[in-house]
Amino acid sequence: MKKSILFIGLAVFLGVLFSAQSQAQDKQQIPKYGKDSIKTLTKLSLYQEFYDQWEKEGYNNSSINDALKSWRWVFTNAPRATENLYIHGTKMYRYKIRKADDKERKAGLVDTLMQIYDQRLTYFPTGRNGRSQKGKILGYKGVDLYQFMPEKVDKVYDILDKSVELRGANSQSAVLVYYFRTAIQKYKNGTAEKSIIVETYDKISNIIDKNLEKYADKKRYLAMWENVQANIENSFEPYATCEDLTGIYSQKFAANPEDTELLEKITSMLDKKDCTDTDLFFEATKKLHELKPTAESAKKMGRMLLEKNNHDEAIGYLKQSAKLFEDEVEKAGAFKMLSNIYSIKKEFTTARSYAYKALEYIPKDGSLYIMIGDMYASTAKQCGSNDLTSKVAYWAAVDKYQKAKQIDPTVADEANQRINTYKQYFPRKETIFFHDLREGESYEVECWINETTTVRASN
Repeated sequence: MKKSILFIGLAVFLGVLFSAQSQAQDKQQIPKYGKDSIKTLTKLSLYQEFYDQWEKEGYNNSSINDALKSWRWVFTNAPRATENLYIHGTKMYRYKIRKADDKERKAGLVDTLMQIYDQRLTYFPTGRNGRSQKGKILGYKGVDLYQFMPEKVDKVYDILDKSVELRGANSQSAVLVYYFRTAIQKYKNGTAEKSIIVETYDKISNIIDKNLEKYADKKRYLAMWENVQANIENSFEPYATCEDLTGIYSQKFAANPEDTELLEKITSMLDKKDCTDTDLFFEATKKLHELKPTAESAKKMGRMLLEKNNHDEAIGYLKQSAKLFEDEVEKAGAFKMLSNIYSIKKEFTTARSYAYKALEYIPKDGSLYIMIGDMYASTAKQCGSNDLTSKVAYWAAVDKYQKAKQIDPTVADEANQRINTYKQYFPRKETIFFHDLREGESYEVECWINETTTVRASN
């Protein structure tokens, strides 16, 4: 009995398989010009002649009706004849749909338009270049269905979702706009959760970013993509609050805390929408760094921990980022942050060493010398025991400010402001004379500074 059932099941399976193969072969074996090639060529010629007349008249005369008579015959009997059959067919049916004043007739015409796209996908899935054009055709199909029957929003979304999946960064701009509109409408209609808006936005914004970068030097295309970006951003704005985003992604994070693709999406979205001060952003970034450590993720963790005044943990992450970064400017940035943290911790020798490490990679960054000068000035009183030694560190501080504006004119105003401030704290002339010193002489500043400077008096 079991063998009989198995045999019957196998027979059914093979029957279905052979039937599917046969249907696929039938599609490929249909002659290019159908069973009656002479009639097909005649019909092709007639439809093309009337179509050309319609086109020359600005797509606005009765020739379209004569064109459609022959076009329908070719569409039905010789679907492989030419891809123009589908390109012209969609133009003619769009025209007829716009002219239709009867709802039922319009619906029938839209159904035919959809059939044209489906048949084109069947017989011309690849373009003349040999590459798949399924995504492009689905894009046209979805946009047309939305424009003519926007109530079919769920079906439109599915079509455009597949188109974007297939085309990625090559998606047409109109497809992206309607794709996002349908996502919003699905949520409003109650057929999808609010998360569909965020997830669809995430896909679209990544594609837009790639095209903005691609066409950065081509004004015409750049302007077009900037308009698309503005359109999408304006539509997304009501759903882009940090509360909404964290509410949606918190549930996903809790359900799949080790999904790196999800973690990258969460951190990217929250960062883009300036929601980086949320607990979710911190936890997602931390988890992503554990699973997929990079120089950038280590830097982010260091920065966030610094903002939380968790200096010791921040130092660990920033040291990792400095080690992982290959880019010299990024590496210097990590050293600069480490210098800042050690300065806050009042570990000035270490802070200065990291400032000098940063200068090895960015020697023209005057802000680093200002940082060192600030360390000297802040410890001046602690580095001396009398009216001379408690002020000599200001000489060394001003030296650093002078160096800063010398190598980096962008910090000149900041450096001059500090110079004018701290020159007032230089020792008085009588103090210098009392300690048997003369202005212009060299002087060794001790304490943790241990640098040679020049004796100067306050004005």
